[in-house]
Amino acid sequence: MAAMPPPFSAPTLEMLGRALEVEIETTSLDGVQRHRTIIWVVVVGDGVYIRSEYAESGRWYREALSEPRVILHAEGEALPATAVLANDGETVEAVSDAYRAKYGKRSPGSTEAMVAPHTLDHTLRLDPRDVLA
Repeated sequence: MAAMPPPFSAPTLEMLGRALEVEIETTSLDGVQRHRTIIWVVVVGDGVYIRSEYAESGRWYREALSEPRVILHAEGEALPATAVLANDGETVEAVSDAYRAKYGKRSPGSTEAMVAPHTLDHTLRLDPRDVLA
């Protein structure tokens, strides 16, 4: 079993935990263009998670699977990360609970879309990475 990379720092986790929207920067499938897309992010324990409301139809999601070196932009910070599929049952349930807790009262309809059955297998964990990695 491979060792887990170190988590984001506590201040970064706290910032991401309160950020309502962030941008994910991905690379086009042909490797030529960079795109930024506004997404929601949740923190579960010391893990940072994102999910595609549009499942594999979401461009940013397809790009993150193709080239997992992404950059999360939040509160003026650029956070280089590696997107890793995290669709085991326990993680999916915890991430869904985190989406409901963070966004449920603010945007109930959109929150339900984020925890709909078709989205669950499209949960990604973001692991911090060195800019040079």
